[in-house]
Amino acid sequence: MTGPAPGRVAVIDVGTNTVLLTVAERRGSSFHPVVERAEITRLGRGVDRTGVLDADAIAGTVEVIARYAAEARSLGVERIAAVATSAARDARNGAAFFEACRTAAGIAPEIIAGGEEARLVHLSAWGDFGAVGKRLAVLDVGGGSSEVTWGSGPVPEGRRSFQMGAVRLTERAAPGDPPSPADLARMEEMARGALSEVAEIRSAGALSGARLVAVAGTVTTLAAVAQALPAYDALRVHGSTLTRGELSALLVRLAAWTTRERAGLPGMEPKRADVIVAGAVLVAAAMDLGGFDALTVSDRGVRWGLLHDRFGAGG
Repeated sequence: MTGPAPGRVAVIDVGTNTVLLTVAERRGSSFHPVVERAEITRLGRGVDRTGVLDADAIAGTVEVIARYAAEARSLGVERIAAVATSAARDARNGAAFFEACRTAAGIAPEIIAGGEEARLVHLSAWGDFGAVGKRLAVLDVGGGSSEVTWGSGPVPEGRRSFQMGAVRLTERAAPGDPPSPADLARMEEMARGALSEVAEIRSAGALSGARLVAVAGTVTTLAAVAQALPAYDALRVHGSTLTRGELSALLVRLAAWTTRERAGLPGMEPKRADVIVAGAVLVAAAMDLGGFDALTVSDRGVRWGLLHDRFGAGG
């Protein structure tokens, strides 16, 4: 193990579907990634139905967190910030998960509310795509929840968290494989119902003239598949554009295939193949309700907002 590395810190984001790690070095006022990892553990599988975290999901997620923490420490990191979002918020047995994390990894993720999750995502997106005098809207479609923020600076003027994400919508709609036209219609109706407040936010003028930035695994996977990337390439995904028309065509393609067929597509993360259709439906619904014709893809989300919030200037 190396000694402490000055200015080197780590953040772990434990989501409903995916656990992400970023080890970064602070150089002046900015951070530069040293290591980034993402692994789908599906911590939130079944939570919507049972209200508790599955024992196998806990074990798999804790193993990944312990591995991430060990890797960060081996790189000279002494300070690790870890947060957990939708699944951990909703489950009645979250304490068992956190205790297992303390035992295996020496850290316990902090549960953050949906509004705080949205604030961190907005902070991250503004750092990459914000501009003085310009409005920004940020969409984060996760596994268990989705967040929308808007504003003209790094601190959002408004933020909303909705209890619907790609995993939750898939479990509630229980579509066939592949989904039938009726399945798709039901998913679209459920998505629009869950995100209906976005239309009210638009009507109030809060989204007028805003650039839409979308973050998290659903939209980065959609971008990677749209580009038919043979291997995921953050440099090609981050900052890329996906129009509403391109998303519609992509959704039709994805819905025509089985999960197994989708898993083999260039750009597809195989473990996301079963929930990507629901994710695409949610992104499309948010774009329609918000009046957006295109979005900018961000490969950075909660963890990058957390980097700046916890370890930024004076951190």
